[in-house]
Amino acid sequence: MNATRRGVIAAALAAPAIAQAQGAGWRPDRQITMIVAFAPGGGTDAAARTIARFMEKDLGQPVVVLNRPGAGGEIGFAELARARPDGYTIGFINTPTIVTIPIERRARFGLDDFALIANIVDDPGGLWVLNDSPIRDFAGLLAAARAQPATIGYGTTGIGSDDHLAVLAIQRATGTQFIHIPFAGSSQVKQNLMSRAIPLAVMNMAEGINEWRQGVLRPIAQMGETRWAAAPDVPTLKELGVDVVEGSMRGMAAPAGMPPEVLERLALSVRRTVDDPDFKTLAAQQNLPLRFLAPDAYRAELLALRARYQALWAQHPWKE
Repeated sequence: MNATRRGVIAAALAAPAIAQAQGAGWRPDRQITMIVAFAPGGGTDAAARTIARFMEKDLGQPVVVLNRPGAGGEIGFAELARARPDGYTIGFINTPTIVTIPIERRARFGLDDFALIANIVDDPGGLWVLNDSPIRDFAGLLAAARAQPATIGYGTTGIGSDDHLAVLAIQRATGTQFIHIPFAGSSQVKQNLMSRAIPLAVMNMAEGINEWRQGVLRPIAQMGETRWAAAPDVPTLKELGVDVVEGSMRGMAAPAGMPPEVLERLALSVRRTVDDPDFKTLAAQQNLPLRFLAPDAYRAELLALRARYQALWAQHPWKE
């Protein structure tokens, strides 16, 4: 066999592997629905809509966002888990609720009901007040809570959310007590803070940073392991003497049972989106703290989180 013929045969044998590596094994031929388990206008919704636009270009089909808010994310997560695993229904999932809801109650979904596509955002939590609030800093918040126990209401995106668990940890660490007021999404939390219906909002840093820059809201602490680069002057709770680190990872998943080639193609589409310079520019404008994790790494991260929250639940159940 001459060298030319061997080269042709080798190329033919390599072509399927190359095609698979490039994600060419599956091509959608109709619209894809992206379920978001929170209300329009929040951080998850904004990220989803931006990512959908780039995935449309890569996949060659419309990617339409469908909001299914309620029950701390359970309504949307359950709908995603029950969908047909054919690649035409995908959705955003958020930590910690994707793992905490099945821990705290008999939920209509579990982590094993999902094929994990990729993680995209890792947004630290924050404590927010109005810019003209008499609460000037974290020490002032604790002083006000001790002066009038169980009178300061704080808004979150639901029981078992990262925001809720963070305040419960703050209460345990400082001997304070607040009143929890859950909402269907961070946009509603923010609206109620700005209308003065609640004095304190607990939401991710990216979800309030624009209003902060406009002089409407003010963060008094953030909950990352270290200070977020977009808010370098805001101290972390750890710096303030309270060992609480919380935030929300936001990634994409699909119903379990999806064919491997479909999962690979969707993960590749997310990877290409996150690597796209235009997307990076928009993500920076939206203050999205990006953290891409491929399917296996994403699953490992969520399994570790689930173990952590299961241990926490055994010690301090957060059901209200």
